[in-house]
Amino acid sequence: MTQEHSKVAYQVMWNRLISVVEEQAQALVRTAFSTSVREAGDLSAGVYDTHGNMLAQAVTGTPGHVNAMADAVAHFIRRIGRQNMFEGDVYITNDPWEGTGHLHDITMVTPSFHKGTLVGFFACTAHIVDIGGRGFGADAQSVYEEGLYIPIMKFADRGEVDETLVRIIRGNVREPDQLIGDIYALATCNEIGHRRLIDMMEEFELSHLDGIAAFILENSRRATIEAIAALPQTSATGEMTMDGFDVPIALKVKVSVEKDRIVTDFTGTSGLDRKGINCPLVYTKAYACYALKVAIAPEIPNNAASLAPFEITAPENSIVNALHPAPVALRHIVGHFVPDAVYDAFDKIVPGLVPAEGAGCLCNFQVSLRPRSDAPAPADARRSEVLTFNSGGSGARPEHDGMNATAFPSGVMTMPIEATEHAGPVIIWRKELRPDSGGAGKTRGGLGQYMEVGAQEGHEFDIQAMFDRSQHPARGRRGGQNGAPTTIARDDGSAMRVKGKQFVPHGRKVVMAFPGGAGYGDPLGRPKDLVKRDLARGYITEETARTDYGLSAEDITAVQSAVEKGDQI
Repeated sequence: MTQEHSKVAYQVMWNRLISVVEEQAQALVRTAFSTSVREAGDLSAGVYDTHGNMLAQAVTGTPGHVNAMADAVAHFIRRIGRQNMFEGDVYITNDPWEGTGHLHDITMVTPSFHKGTLVGFFACTAHIVDIGGRGFGADAQSVYEEGLYIPIMKFADRGEVDETLVRIIRGNVREPDQLIGDIYALATCNEIGHRRLIDMMEEFELSHLDGIAAFILENSRRATIEAIAALPQTSATGEMTMDGFDVPIALKVKVSVEKDRIVTDFTGTSGLDRKGINCPLVYTKAYACYALKVAIAPEIPNNAASLAPFEITAPENSIVNALHPAPVALRHIVGHFVPDAVYDAFDKIVPGLVPAEGAGCLCNFQVSLRPRSDAPAPADARRSEVLTFNSGGSGARPEHDGMNATAFPSGVMTMPIEATEHAGPVIIWRKELRPDSGGAGKTRGGLGQYMEVGAQEGHEFDIQAMFDRSQHPARGRRGGQNGAPTTIARDDGSAMRVKGKQFVPHGRKVVMAFPGGAGYGDPLGRPKDLVKRDLARGYITEETARTDYGLSAEDITAVQSAVEKGDQI
């Protein structure tokens, strides 16, 4: 086979590996018990060489999981030891510092053997609804309070599941059937990946993956460095402020473009918070790398080599480099703001490329339902844990509007109401887009949404709020206006906090408005037909059309008339 033919064959194999891990991820979606995996896609899947280098990742999944998991397999190899790895093994952990940042993510790794020889690894991660402790929220003061810790260990040894471990897990979590079901789904999806890999190796008559691994890593690294070399070699600083738990948090960053790498330094960022919103460096790194990679090299497949030129540093025990035993359950809140902070700096290096700020972190909440305690409860009232993923609006892009109710940077999907209500005795009374929440601009910010949640008759509940952007809404870029802030209150007017566990008595509801993305550019530069379209769709009100975009009274009347007649704008 000639060298040229070899390159063609390797490219075919590379594409096949991406298909293999996508099938791996889809198997997890189809078999998982948790709605966060089945409906929101809060997962990752990947294939690795024998050294623990990620060769390919599934398209389905989140950057936080995938890019953090890119570092995880090396920890498994070190902890388990190659001499202790056998066919039929499955390894497990939820270590926040050697996994993906908090105890609520289970990472599982399976060694892949071909004809008795170790040829690689498959790994996958999924967010699980409960891991015991205080529950999924920011209230803990150390990681020890946040749930059951599973060190890197064998879940299955040569095909035999560790039933003692299974019993320990079942005895420490609120939803044991759901969690154990997810663990088996994770193990199964790795097995699916292994089978497809072996099919590929037999088809191409491969005895190992060394050749294809070198081809993938060398080409990915070269292409990424070429993209970096095309940038101005300079530095810029950025910063942003978040609500935090009790006190605001400052994220400060310096981005330095060098010949063959980009260094991102978080010196000056706030220190540890006393509550569980701290972020291990592995998760900060995942989102800082993601932000820069999608800005300058989005077409290059994501793997160990394409991530390597992005170097991330942060002072120890800053909120973006939390060390054990800091509480880290809601590390995603800080982690999801990292791209906006990085883009505040990068926009000064390459203007006109990155979007305005968006909602940032997911607008998640978890409800812990139980029979009412203020009066006799119905016989069928029950305890249940229901987690729902939701999104505010993403920031406007230089040439396109922000996306409504769409999660950036996580990419996690919003859960359907039907799936949420099926998971427990919860009722979603309202879920709709929030007019005027997207910041005005030449391109408009994406809309946030309204949600109203309560419990079925006979139940009360605690809600774990996991929000931000209440006091510090998304900031517009280059003349664009800010997005709308987050609000939360009970339906009787009682104020609620954007973070933390809060009691909701029988018969009461929680009313939430999730933040919008910010606008990009001068609103008066927005084409008039787009303003009319937004008004007709209900994305903006007449007041906003008039005051922010300068739409005339005559144009507003014409839009109203067209809407009444059913004409298309």
